[in-house]
Amino acid sequence: MTLAAAAVAVLSAAEPSEKIALTRAAAAEWREGRIAEIGRAAPPERPARPARPELRRPRDMPKRRAAGSRATRIALLHAIAHIELNAIDLAWDAVARFADMPRAFYDDWVRVAAEEAEHHALVAARLAALGAGYGDLPAHDGLWEAAIETRHDLLARLAVVPLVLEARGLDVTPDMIERMERFGDAESAAALRRIYEEEIGHVAAGMRWFRWEAARRGLDPSTTWRALVARHFRGRLKPPFNEAARSAAGLPSEFYAPAA
Repeated sequence: MTLAAAAVAVLSAAEPSEKIALTRAAAAEWREGRIAEIGRAAPPERPARPARPELRRPRDMPKRRAAGSRATRIALLHAIAHIELNAIDLAWDAVARFADMPRAFYDDWVRVAAEEAEHHALVAARLAALGAGYGDLPAHDGLWEAAIETRHDLLARLAVVPLVLEARGLDVTPDMIERMERFGDAESAAALRRIYEEEIGHVAAGMRWFRWEAARRGLDPSTTWRALVARHFRGRLKPPFNEAARSAAGLPSEFYAPAA
């Protein structure tokens, strides 16, 4: 099996447990050299999904309150589980969709996929401990809408997915961790802290390959990023920004501050 074929197999698996198992196996085989060829394979426009959760437009999602009660903590963790499931597919979609990149590009996105799989498993375990499960609540389809919007261009994909959407996670997750700790949920706080620390590396991978591709095309990275975000991102960049975490990921304020 080629790496691209392994990526499409994950994208074609509907159940989260199967996505995670296939991701773990493919990542291990790639690291150990048992999958040696990158190859080519056409990814589906949309990944397979389980029958639940019900997918809604972002504006139709119920508002979450402060994470104190069991119900509000479940709602927060469910939203994160949904994000992480999408993130598994986003990483594998990049592997299958964007060909002719250096091998290190595929090393990075296989690693990201493997970490996102562990993030979903971690949050799903916390939901189970609280008597809930992924699929119990509705979720929105905004992440995959961003993937469809940027499927034609690697620079656009990198600009919007890791450098807007995942970077936004760096802004909001510290507050989530603090709230979980305040309400005595140390286990959920620890899960979110691991996700936060590893997501810095995911944004860093996006930044590294955005700069690489911009240089290959002879483009200025910061002005190109702002133009792509204005064209392909349907929301707005909302401060406050976690400048320390963004800087640790190599994403300087000169990129996003003028666009906020």
